[in-house]
Amino acid sequence: MHRHIIPLQCANDNQKHRSTMAPKSAIPDFYYFCFGAYEPFLTIVGFLGALVDPINAHNAQAPWLSDELPYRELPTATLVTLIQLAHVCALVGIINLFVLSAIRKHLKDSPALQEKIVFSLFTPLLMGDIFHLAVTFWALGDQKFNFSSWSPMLWTTIILGLTLMIPRICWHLGVGRYTDSRDGAFRKSAGVAANSGIQEK
Repeated sequence: MHRHIIPLQCANDNQKHRSTMAPKSAIPDFYYFCFGAYEPFLTIVGFLGALVDPINAHNAQAPWLSDELPYRELPTATLVTLIQLAHVCALVGIINLFVLSAIRKHLKDSPALQEKIVFSLFTPLLMGDIFHLAVTFWALGDQKFNFSSWSPMLWTTIILGLTLMIPRICWHLGVGRYTDSRDGAFRKSAGVAANSGIQEK
C-alpha cells in the first residue's frame, strides 16, 4: 500500500514544483511596465511635443535635401493632420494602459484568457510597429544609410520604435510569460494532483 502512495506523492511534488516555476501571468511585470507605462509615456510625450512645437516635429521626421528648405509655417491641413496623428498615437498608449490594467486586475486567475485578449491587442500593434519602421526607412530614400544626415528626431523615432517592437516580438514568442500551449498542461496537472491529494486525505 505504502509503495504505491510514495511514487504518487513524488509525482504530485514534481507537478507542484513545475507549476510553481511556470509563469502565472500572460502579462507579467516587465511587459506591463513596457506596454502599460513606458509606451503610454512615450506616446503622450510625443503628442505634447507636437502640440508645443508642431513645425519642428514635422520637419524633423526625415532628412531634407540640400536644395530643399524645411517648412517655416505649416499649412493648416498639414498642422491638423500632424496633431490628429499625434493624438491617435497617444490614444493607443492610453488604451494599452487601461486594457492591460483591467486584464491584470480582473483576469489574474485566468492566464489562458489573458493570453487570448492580449494577443488580440498586441498583434495589430506589432503590425503597426513593423509598418512604422518600414515607412520611415522608405521615406529616407537614398539617405537611409547616410546615418550622418539623420536628425536627432529620426534617431529617436527609430530607436524608441525598436524598444517597443522587440519586446512585442518577445511576447509573441512566449518569452518570460505564461503560454497556455506550454504552461497550461502543468497548471491543469497541478490542479488534478491537488484534488487527488485532497481525496486521499
